[in-house]
Amino acid sequence: MVSDAAPHSSSPRFSSKDAVVCRGVGKTWAAGTKRAHEALRDIDLDITPGEFVVFLGPSGCGKSTLLKVMAGLIAPSAGGVSVAGIAPQEAARRRMIGLVFQDATLLPWKNAVENAAFLLMTGNTAIKRDEAMERAAAMLRLVGLDGADDKMPAQLSGGMRQRVCIARTLVRKPRLILLDEPFGALDQQTRLLMGEEVLRLWRQTGATVFLITHALDEAAMLADRIAVMSARPGRFIDFVETRWPRERDSRIVEQEGFGAITARLWKSLRAESLKTLGRPGAPA
Repeated sequence: MVSDAAPHSSSPRFSSKDAVVCRGVGKTWAAGTKRAHEALRDIDLDITPGEFVVFLGPSGCGKSTLLKVMAGLIAPSAGGVSVAGIAPQEAARRRMIGLVFQDATLLPWKNAVENAAFLLMTGNTAIKRDEAMERAAAMLRLVGLDGADDKMPAQLSGGMRQRVCIARTLVRKPRLILLDEPFGALDQQTRLLMGEEVLRLWRQTGATVFLITHALDEAAMLADRIAVMSARPGRFIDFVETRWPRERDSRIVEQEGFGAITARLWKSLRAESLKTLGRPGAPA
């Protein structure tokens, strides 16, 4: 939820009871130069453990930038972020954070199980190959790829490759999973089915999930709460709680309230999307 307008201190204090907390987060690229542009402004967010939150906003509004700040990949220009009460960089070092991007970035010379095990066998906390392969094979089964261990990426469909990427993330047992438009390259029917898979994995792992999407129906189906962002500089302009049961799948689109949620989302987003297109007459 959006914080009340309390002043932001330069060193905000965070509670370990929250999965993620953002306080006054801002990001300006190339600050102090002629190329400077403000990507994010005054982001306040409190997320409870196990919540499924979707970021929805027009292109270029800073959704991916905010995700990378939360992941500890980039530092904010203002404000602060905590993951379970510690800095995102420390949470990432402890392997508490998992990332899945839109492109299924698999190593083409490794098969599915080797790709899923790859992160377990790298870095300071690498484990033995046999254990890593066993855990990866189990995770492939969890994501519905039983029997695909020996298949090379070129032999897998787009949806199957993305499942391998999700398995590679889940095998490390992260407490926070960040998904940056993971289904953007898939057709609509496959997106719905992959959404069902993510919901199932979310329930089974108990992780906190953040997902970025441009699709109103995908946001409405997956989220417990949808954070709607403005055009750049990105800030939150609406929070929509879906109030769906935890046990849900794509058939939730049949519910009477589904259309009302997508209508509210578009009402919030239309003017912001017009701004990104430079359309005259778009509200200031």
